This record gives sequence, C-alpha cells and structure tokens, in this order.
Amino acid sequence: MTKIRAAITAVGGYVPDYVLTNKELETMVDTNDEWITSRTGIKERRILKGEGLATSDLAVPAVKQLLEKRGIGAEEIDLIIFCTTTPDYPFPATANLFADKIGAKNAWGWDLQAACSGFVFGLTTGAQFIESGKHTKVLVVGADKMSAMVDYTDRATCILFGDGCGAALLEPDYEGYGVIDSILKSDGAGIPYLHQKAGGSLRPASHATIDARQHYAYQEGQAVFKFAVTNMANVAAEVMERNNLTADDIAWLVPHQANKRIIDATASRTGVPAEKVVINIDRYGNTTNATIPLCLWEWESKFKKGDNIILAAFGGGFTWGSAYLKWAY
Repeated sequence: MTKIRAAITAVGGYVPDYVLTNKELETMVDTNDEWITSRTGIKERRILKGEGLATSDLAVPAVKQLLEKRGIGAEEIDLIIFCTTTPDYPFPATANLFADKIGAKNAWGWDLQAACSGFVFGLTTGAQFIESGKHTKVLVVGADKMSAMVDYTDRATCILFGDGCGAALLEPDYEGYGVIDSILKSDGAGIPYLHQKAGGSLRPASHATIDARQHYAYQEGQAVFKFAVTNMANVAAEVMERNNLTADDIAWLVPHQANKRIIDATASRTGVPAEKVVINIDRYGNTTNATIPLCLWEWESKFKKGDNIILAAFGGGFTWGSAYLKWAY
C-alpha cells in the first residue's frame, strides 16, 4: 500500500501596509539604524494599524489568496491549526473566529502556542491528520500581531518584531512528496529569558501588573541568542543527518527570521550556502509564527517540484524544531 504523505499544495501570505522603519524607531527609543541592522539584520517591519483589528484579520487575506490559488472554497477545509502567540482573545480560539470570518463551515480547529516554533509544530501536527487518512485538507496558519504586545519604550524588543501572516494547505500525496520527517523539542527551563510576565492565570491583569508594564514581551537577548544559535542550528543538522542529506541535496533552507546572525549560524552548521537560504527579516522583522510561511509564500515561484527543503525554528519557552519536506508542485 502506497504511503500517504502530507504535501503543501498552496501557500498564502499577507503583511500590513504600514512600514515601521529603523529611522522611525530612532524617534521613539535610543537606537539607530546602523546598530539595529548590524545586530539583527532588520531594516523595517510591518505594523497592523486601525481600531478593532486583530491577528485573525491578518489571516483572512492570506488564506483567501491561498484558496483562490488552489481553486477551492473555504467550506472544503477539514481542519484549521492556527499557530499564534497573539490570539484575538484568551478564549474562544482564534481558529474558530477565523473559520467564521472565511466561511469554513465544515472545519474544526484550535490554536497552537509554541512561540516562534509554532508553524513548524503545527505543520507536523497537521501532517498526522493527512497521513492517517482522517482528513484531506488541513490548513496551517501562522499569524501574529506582535505590535499588540511590544513595548515601544523598550529598545531591546521593539526593534525586533513585526506583524504578518503566512498559511499553508496540506493535502494527501502518494508520490513521495510532502513532509518527510521532523524533530521537535521543548525545554520549559527557558522561561525566564523570553516570556510575557502577566496576563495569564499566574498573574491575572490588575492595576499593579499594568503599572509595572508586565503585559509586554520580555526578553534577555544574550541568553536567548546563545540558546537559539546552538539549538536551531543543531536540530536542522540533525534532521538532515537522519535522512542522509548533505548540503548539496538541499535546495532551500527556510529558517525562522529572528536574527540574521542566528540564520547565518544555522546555515553554517548545515553547510547550506547563502544563496540557498531564504531571508526576509530585513523587510518584515520577526513576525513570530508567520516568518516561515511568509518565506514559503515569497519564494514559492522559485521552488521546484521535488526540491528538498529544510525548515528550522526556535521560540520562547524554549521551543525549537526542524522539518524536512519535499516540495510537491
């Protein structure tokens, strides 16, 4: 019996119109373009402006574009895995709100929270539903409105993040294309270095937590950088070794876009040359769950059927992982 694999059959993406440049950030905090660019590789990021707009609103245009490309209706989707760190509400799930907005009346779904590794975790999870034969159309969305939880008086974090959404549709494949393998890891000991201090059940919102500015993203940059450089690079190399792949076999490395130096370290560890590394951090910053699917969306026209692609991610908590897929179209 032919093995069913979960292949990406369409991708979509969306970034807001408003461009927040390094020059504008210079007017907000004590920083400058040269400092930001040399340390992160970021020149600008996109911000979702407007009253009443949330993470799900980033996902709607991305997925409508995906469905149009694939030539299917939203009612054909079986399952939605919505990977986000910035849900519209603590509950109900953004996946459900989003399904209603696009008319996915026959889909069930949930939110997946694994910080910046969320899309890789979600893609691997969605693949299981395809491989089991349970579903035939699984939508994996990576979307974040990070501007909603960034402190624009904190120069350590406000330079890093942007808003955006990327999405991928998984369908059955019988020719050997699709998600081949993945290695996913997590370590809760990393919480002190990257987290949101209040807003959950441990420290519910109060005047005290708001006055202490504890509802924003908090990061200890050096600790996170050291862990990410080692672990994201190692897991990408590990998934290649496990599948007997060398750098020559890899068509594209698609790393999480957190910091250009972390991307370079991952490329160096895997031996993949710079011309095979997908990068858009300079224009979008760190869009958290959206970075990898936005890369797939932007580079879609350059991918060829049968290309070996390595995804690699790292996120707060800590979470990290890598997936190996063979492009299907």
